Amino acid sequence: MSLDDLKLELALHLYAQGKLASGKARELAGLSLWQFRQVLALRRIGPHFDVAALDEDIANLQSLGRL
Repeated sequence: MSLDDLKLELALHLYAQGKLASGKARELAGLSLWQFRQVLALRRIGPHFDVAALDEDIANLQSLGRL
């Protein structure tokens, strides 16, 4: 198993446990948000949305100049 594979598995585990928001998990995995969501779907890991995740998504969009 490569280092990238380990990062992905750790990111998926922490996300599934609710310990990382999707933005941080996808950063750890080294994937785009779209790629990370595809992997979540393939693994049948449902999305986790809460106020903290929404705030993080808004902050990410603002930092990209898209909001």
